[in-house]
Amino acid sequence: MKKILIIDDEEKLRGLIARIISLEGFEVIEAGDCKSGLKKLEQSTIDVVFCDVKLPDGNGVDLTAVIKEKNPSVEVILLTAYGNIPDGVQAIKNGAFDYIVKGDDNNKIIPLLHRAIEKNSLTKRVAQLEAQLESKFSFDGIIGTSKSLQQSIELAKKVAMTDTTVFLTGETGTGKEVFAQAIHQSSLRKNKSFVAINCSAFSHDLLESEMFGHKAGAFTGATKDKKGLFEEANNGTIFLDEVGEMALDLQAKLLRVIENGEFIKVGESKITKVDVRIITATNRDLRKEIETGQFRQDLYYRLSVFQIQLPALRERVLDIELLAKYFLNLFTLKTNKKIKAISDDFIQLLKLHTWPGNIRELKNVLERSVILETESVLMPDSLPIEIQELKGTNQDSNQDKMLSAFSLASAEKLHIQKVLNYTNGNKTETARLLGIALTTLYRKLEEYKIS
Repeated sequence: MKKILIIDDEEKLRGLIARIISLEGFEVIEAGDCKSGLKKLEQSTIDVVFCDVKLPDGNGVDLTAVIKEKNPSVEVILLTAYGNIPDGVQAIKNGAFDYIVKGDDNNKIIPLLHRAIEKNSLTKRVAQLEAQLESKFSFDGIIGTSKSLQQSIELAKKVAMTDTTVFLTGETGTGKEVFAQAIHQSSLRKNKSFVAINCSAFSHDLLESEMFGHKAGAFTGATKDKKGLFEEANNGTIFLDEVGEMALDLQAKLLRVIENGEFIKVGESKITKVDVRIITATNRDLRKEIETGQFRQDLYYRLSVFQIQLPALRERVLDIELLAKYFLNLFTLKTNKKIKAISDDFIQLLKLHTWPGNIRELKNVLERSVILETESVLMPDSLPIEIQELKGTNQDSNQDKMLSAFSLASAEKLHIQKVLNYTNGNKTETARLLGIALTTLYRKLEEYKIS
């Protein structure tokens, strides 16, 4: 039931308004002055306040500003014995829903109340949706407790409140856009636009038009002016995924935006200025791209001011079960299936897989399994055949043999462990320091049972 607070020192008039409103099915609470009115607001969840302008201990117009500051969703309707324009104007400025004259406007009370209730409900709903959105795209929405993931999250949290350009690296499917959204949501720009574009999804000319916009007639098919995504993201954040796919001339244009906040649209001669926070991502080694002349060195240094490496899923085996359960809930709701749990054998097979497609691949596997499963528990039979065939691969007796303290293999194992400790478990950096391929490192980690 909606609660209405009436603040008025005239007891008879207050009682009359209370009876009128209660007959409409609302719960009415009464107060005779500003102090007791504010106390009632603290004690109950009030939806609409009817407040007299002249009160023994204050002014209803001033009280409106206090109420709106503490309870933005509460709507305030001011009542006055003698209406005057300055008070009315100031009341609206202070956030009042309306300003009416006692007696003359009594027939307006109920229609006005219903409109105020509608606005109150809408305001609460918007706040609820914003809270859900913030929760979904915040760092709290990133699933996983593994050390490598938590290190990446801590770095991202530290840079989020700045305007520094962020460079996310890692394999395809590791959640770079999720991290970019979390950084935006934790920044001072969170109430502005977050715009994402995959640079590998467009041809050269289309990418330039998508990013910077164009004037009508700039090229065949350009029938009208088009805003680019940098303009759409003005005062917000733009996320450029697969930035390594960008052609050299567009790289030069991007460098100018980073340095001066300005660019020229396709087919236009005047400069457009924007204020945008830039987050980029790639799964390429841009240092090698620089050596081959495919990527500008000056742009690389501008983009990589703050670099965050996102771990591959095989580096966060502990998180696989958490992610699997999350995707199970997601897809059971989507498909309306009654699958309530995941079998231990199913989880074990997931942990044995190397996940070249990372979280995106795991998500696809869980969706497939939910569709195929006929029981109330996800069983191994619903997994793709290549994952089912992994059963028993971790039981090779040769893997369990103790290494001799004097063997070359034992020395190699010890050295790999030392480098892993030095890099805090970063396997990509470990492979680089060891001078071996990442796949070779993973084979040796499995061979020596190094976790």
